[in-house]
Amino acid sequence: MARSEELSQETDKIATNPSRSLSRLWLILLAGSLLVFPWVFHDGHTQHVLIMIFIYGLMALGWNIIAGYCGQISLGQAIFFGIGAYSTSFLFTNFGITPWIGMLFGVAVSLAVATGMGLPTFRLKGHYFAIATLVIGEIAQTVFFNWEYVGGATGIWIPIVRDASWYAFQFHDSKIPTYYISLGFLTGGLAFTYWMEGSKLGLYFRAIRDEPDAASSLGVDLSRYKMLAFMIAAAFASLSGSQFAQYILVIDPDTVIPLLLSILVVLMTMLGGLGKIWGPIIGAGVLIPISEATRIYFGGQGGAEDLMIYGLLILIISVFYPNGLLGLIERIFTHGKDAIR
Repeated sequence: MARSEELSQETDKIATNPSRSLSRLWLILLAGSLLVFPWVFHDGHTQHVLIMIFIYGLMALGWNIIAGYCGQISLGQAIFFGIGAYSTSFLFTNFGITPWIGMLFGVAVSLAVATGMGLPTFRLKGHYFAIATLVIGEIAQTVFFNWEYVGGATGIWIPIVRDASWYAFQFHDSKIPTYYISLGFLTGGLAFTYWMEGSKLGLYFRAIRDEPDAASSLGVDLSRYKMLAFMIAAAFASLSGSQFAQYILVIDPDTVIPLLLSILVVLMTMLGGLGKIWGPIIGAGVLIPISEATRIYFGGQGGAEDLMIYGLLILIISVFYPNGLLGLIERIFTHGKDAIR
């Protein structure tokens, strides 16, 4: 009974933290600004960059839950991104099933795969779990490369539909519908993360991250809650992959299941601030424009130029500001100019 009361008091303390009120205020202000943005700024490229930030930001939010809050480093999140992308693309291309249903199917498959991955790998600790997820991710990409039923190495080219935009989840005349849809998913992810952080679920996650033995002694089922965090991250990644596929309309294993994608999500979260609600969004807001700029100026996927810039940014942040850009921003507001010394 005493242990239960202790957990409840800790949860209440987090829920009434002034920083959570500030996060709520920022969420309202940012949402309001983004709602009017496409009607004020009509530049298609800027809208495209924001759409990509929203899509990858949602995936990074999910990774932040499993790694930042629960302390389990997964390097295989591209698996679930790919499952979401292939689910909507395959079902629509071959059976005419709307991508909205395909999204739900992709989430269901991702949850099943996450369960299958988690049952054996959560017995591993520390970097062994990260290595296991990395290896499984590489295996998954190889499987899709050789799986001719879903297009093999050439992937899937989604047929263009112009007369049933909402059914087909395709908007060719304007990026605005895609903009609002992806913003809606990201806002939902942020709202869930905000709720989770102040709930007992978030408290259990942080307890597993910081003091797993103590959490276990207080009655927290470590395997159960690790699995739950992994499944949440998988669902977020799957929804991101589905949106990406319907936006790009061409997918293949190199595009939606690469190791680079899993690493990119890690870098976004680390750069913005691991274990912080806004960290993944800030990281995506910095790295995605860099990725798009290098793609434009250097062609293709941007070569290795974006990776070098990512590496330099992460090196600087890790050495001088280990709490990420969000931690630096908080220090500036708190300590002024002394924060950057």
